[in-house]
Amino acid sequence: MMNENKPSLLLVDGMALLFRAFFATAVTGQFMINSKGVPTNAIQGFLKHFFTAVSSFKPTHVAVCWDMGSKTFRTEMFSGYKANRSEAPIELLPQFDLVKEAVEAMDIPNIGLAGFEADDCIGTIARNLQPEARVSILTGDQDILQLLDKDISVILLKKGFGNYLVHTADTFYEEKGITPRQMIDLKAFMGDPSDNYPGVKGIGEKTALKLLQQFEHVDGVIENLDKLTKAQKAKIEEGLEMLHLSRQLAEIKCDVPVQCVLDDAVYKINQQKAMEKFSELELRGLYRHLEKLEESKSLA
Repeated sequence: MMNENKPSLLLVDGMALLFRAFFATAVTGQFMINSKGVPTNAIQGFLKHFFTAVSSFKPTHVAVCWDMGSKTFRTEMFSGYKANRSEAPIELLPQFDLVKEAVEAMDIPNIGLAGFEADDCIGTIARNLQPEARVSILTGDQDILQLLDKDISVILLKKGFGNYLVHTADTFYEEKGITPRQMIDLKAFMGDPSDNYPGVKGIGEKTALKLLQQFEHVDGVIENLDKLTKAQKAKIEEGLEMLHLSRQLAEIKCDVPVQCVLDDAVYKINQQKAMEKFSELELRGLYRHLEKLEESKSLA
């Protein structure tokens, strides 16, 4: 159950929104290059997703989390981690910094820390602020579902703008038959092709879910290997090292040295300041979102 009396904090997975926005238009070559020769398609799409979500969920507080480079403690742990990802497209490169400038111009905190992923910053802030706020996480990334808890929900972006699947710990359990925390163990068995780690070869989602419903977690399964089928036992014994490593890679760290003070994240845009930055970037299509904010203030 969500506590309705608490302030509501929307934590935005900046990378998920930016990449989604970039590839949605890049596929048809619409990079929206401004008069300075700078592509702005990812920034425009990011902001459109952002404003649409804010008007749908009406948070009182907002912060955006970012990856800070591709080297993290996970790549040190496993050199193959995300090694299947290609370099960011050249048209996206200048937009990484510019989108943060646009967020900053709206007086919204940009949060990130070298060596960690945006997910780890989101997890840490969500856990830290859970006692004082209702936290919603806006992302396209299912991995974040492991953070679901009392007063922590996840808003998954679906195709297009304004289409969401909202998950709570209860809806997750109804759908999967396991708790959000067990999702870490599920990924330990299944691996994650998009992050390029294998888990245990030959163990898919169906088997992994059954094992976790029966034995709770990775250690519980290992303690009960003799109760498994001969084939399951052989696969797990053979992939034991990767099973443990995959579990470490799958777990979002919630004790990263970042912080977000709730008062710094109050959603209150200075229209003039934001408009100057939007105008500098030539984001004309987004002016109306700022104008709408001004109208709603005057009606309040």
